[in-house]
Amino acid sequence: MSTPPQAHGRRWKPVRGGLTLVLTLAGALLAPVPAAATATATATELPGPSAYETTVHGTSSEPGVVSGSGHGAGSTPGRRSAEATERAAATTRESDVAVGPRLTDREKATRAAEALVVPDADDVRGNLTLPTSGAYDTRVTWKSTRKHVVTPTGEVTRPAPGRKPVAVTLTATVRSGKATVKRRFHLTVPPLPEREPYAGYAFTYFTGEGLPDGEQVYFAASRGNDPLRWDELAGGEPVLRSHEGELGVRDPFLIRSPEGDTFYLIATDLRMHGDGDWDRAQRHGSKHIEVWESHDLVHWSPQRHVRVAPDTAGNVWAPEAYYDHSIGAYVVFWASKLYAEDDPDHTGDTYNRMMYATTRDFRTFSEPRVWVDPGHSVIDSTVIEHDGYFYRFTKDERSNTADAPCGKFIVAERSRELRALDYEFVAECIGKGDDENPGISRGEGPTVFRSNTEDRWYAFIDEFGGRGYVPFETTDLDSGEWRMSTTYELPGRPRHGTVLPVTQRELDRIRAAYGG
Repeated sequence: MSTPPQAHGRRWKPVRGGLTLVLTLAGALLAPVPAAATATATATELPGPSAYETTVHGTSSEPGVVSGSGHGAGSTPGRRSAEATERAAATTRESDVAVGPRLTDREKATRAAEALVVPDADDVRGNLTLPTSGAYDTRVTWKSTRKHVVTPTGEVTRPAPGRKPVAVTLTATVRSGKATVKRRFHLTVPPLPEREPYAGYAFTYFTGEGLPDGEQVYFAASRGNDPLRWDELAGGEPVLRSHEGELGVRDPFLIRSPEGDTFYLIATDLRMHGDGDWDRAQRHGSKHIEVWESHDLVHWSPQRHVRVAPDTAGNVWAPEAYYDHSIGAYVVFWASKLYAEDDPDHTGDTYNRMMYATTRDFRTFSEPRVWVDPGHSVIDSTVIEHDGYFYRFTKDERSNTADAPCGKFIVAERSRELRALDYEFVAECIGKGDDENPGISRGEGPTVFRSNTEDRWYAFIDEFGGRGYVPFETTDLDSGEWRMSTTYELPGRPRHGTVLPVTQRELDRIRAAYGG
């Protein structure tokens, strides 16, 4: 947090007195507060999502002067005490707070307008998140010069392949009381890419916690259109490394945008090498996902460390996504253990449920909701669409016993609506095998994809603690019958990841860039 600028030449003086502002910050340590900081700042100017991608909660001993969110209401002196929590460790610190005159409506609207951002305005390739509210409890409305290209609510229709890019101006009107401030954003919307047939597959994965670099992102490329023959890329070294959160990433998931020329790679923020405390990881683990973005599978954006889970969650595991055309947004889903509201230290007994949130840009997410809760622990859902159905594959996390003979194996369900809460049962025990069909000892992290050349689907299932990924295949998703592939050549030690169909151009590009 930096000292706010002086307003209209007025001088801000740090003062001392009888006010205490207590902030509780989950997920990152609270930054020092300068002595000249002003209590007229809103919660967005205190450490918050804009600075840390996390959640700040505050209380004040004098809410009439400074609210817990940081809103100043007068000119009474104060002193603040801050509490911050990082992995169950806490620290308390007091800092001087200066309380100045309240901002005018014009000042609020101006500052809120200045804080607005439209990411990648010079290269808009998908639907935008256009906020309807801003800092200082302001309201925001939008107008577009070309509604058929970018609507006032952010839906984007790109020009046809081969056409010229289109320039669009968005105007945001920010209102606070009777004051309004406008701000314009100049956008460029490129044409859609030409569709090309798929000619191979890209494979992203991690290799496990047994090696110092095992919990990073690895790439492999198929040998043409053969989904069972692979070459490691980058000499078997990680292509992407995490520099955020716990400094390790697991379960990398790769998705192509519906427009075809943007890729998002999301992953679990978790490092177990040298630790191995799975209980801690589910009580006080990361509430974030890691995000990389690319237009060519070679050049990647800086890593984004984005919080998606509520305070009651103890972990965010194996995030995946699927585009929901009915809402024009991605549905991002993951597993979290949820604890009671009155158990902030997460000491109780609970189990993993599948959660979901929606996003247009993998920057801003909706409030999370429970998606799969059969009354026992489930993790690692993945989805594929076929003939009007969404087929969901999820790991039954129960111990494999007589009461749960399909525990530690995969359950298949289907629904005509992606976000439905009542999927229809298809099959269970996928991967287990029998006397006629060999299987694996246990399985998780399924990645399911369709063949580029025939009506056949493949499911790579992670035999954790064993061989890692093992491929299975079927010609009928509704049958629930999957047979282990008879011959295959996968990369070394592949664990929970993604197989994505790619074009010949894309396949050649990643081979040339990464080698192998």
